[in-house]
Amino acid sequence: MELKIKPADRLANVQEYYFSRKLKEVAQMNAEGKDIISLAIGSPDMPPSEETIEVLCREARKADTHGYQPTVGTPELRKAMAGFYKRWYNVDLDPACEIQPLIGSKEGILHVTLAFVNPGDKVLVPNPGYPTYTALSKLLGAKIVNYDLRADNGWQPDFEAIERMDLSHVKIMWTNYPNMPTGANAQRETYERLVDLAQRHNFIIVNDNPYSFILNRKERLSLLQVPGAKDCCIEFNSMSKSHNMPGWRVGMLATNAEFIRWILKVKSNIDSGTFRPLQLAAAQAYQNSDEWHLQANIETYARRRQMAEEIMTTLGCTFDPSQVGMFLWGRIPDSYPDVEQLTELILKKARVFIAPGFIFGSNGNRYIRISLCAKDEKFAEALKRIKENI
Repeated sequence: MELKIKPADRLANVQEYYFSRKLKEVAQMNAEGKDIISLAIGSPDMPPSEETIEVLCREARKADTHGYQPTVGTPELRKAMAGFYKRWYNVDLDPACEIQPLIGSKEGILHVTLAFVNPGDKVLVPNPGYPTYTALSKLLGAKIVNYDLRADNGWQPDFEAIERMDLSHVKIMWTNYPNMPTGANAQRETYERLVDLAQRHNFIIVNDNPYSFILNRKERLSLLQVPGAKDCCIEFNSMSKSHNMPGWRVGMLATNAEFIRWILKVKSNIDSGTFRPLQLAAAQAYQNSDEWHLQANIETYARRRQMAEEIMTTLGCTFDPSQVGMFLWGRIPDSYPDVEQLTELILKKARVFIAPGFIFGSNGNRYIRISLCAKDEKFAEALKRIKENI
């Protein structure tokens, strides 16, 4: 008997995440012995600090640490998160009521959207931008309104263009600085104008801030440094990039106590707290020394960045050398009719996987993105293959 079950209508509005689909193809190519070098995914390939791993192992051996944990997170982790914001951003947060630990920023996007956006409400999404801002908003019935980020404006929001939009029924504006995929750094002026925009139009700015340590030698900025931001803004942060902990799934959001209460109503009905030893180890990771951050987030990525720039140059791409973060964003030569022709050529001929910019929005159609999350010898081999085959 053939069943007539159909998926929910909402699935018609989204596709499987690009990397989820493409990695299946890459895995098949590897199974055929093609040895694909991936320079596409932003998954740090270095370990957390030794102290972090030691705490995890020590706590996991205890007999009384394996039960359910509170959704709000342990006091130790919330205190460490508040200390992290004070140490690096000089932002004061009450660990008891202005911080919510997350299982990564993707989860936070879901919970914040559920807490604030009704079906049919508008959500402002950057183009180019992280695809999950769009996909989860569509799944939840929100209306996506893109705002442009352009190279000629330093990939910062065009506030005059945004003011000309119909901003009625906008509930959330997603921002992400240092920016992914473009590498544009955070700017104090941008943050001040975002807070002003939110206050005047009565919506929430949600700033995704996981990249401020990667290749960033300048002062680290937080949207919450702007006076009044906490009243109308939410900021995500994550240990995935800055602490080499992508698989640990530890992130956070910071905002005012009332927003936290609303978000917790959603989160507490969806999941339970993270494994206690993992939370305690994450709290330890927030104590990493300045030297650890220098080596892990600056020196290693700077060395790889030089090789990524050489790959870009070999491909005839142009790029802004002031970019920060763990990717390099480059414009492809005019000789290619579209970006996927180039990335597929690189994959099939050179056996190197590089992300095409169209997956981040239409303003990425002429760009590629190279991840710095690969060992030096992989970069060297990728460059050799590209020189020989492209």
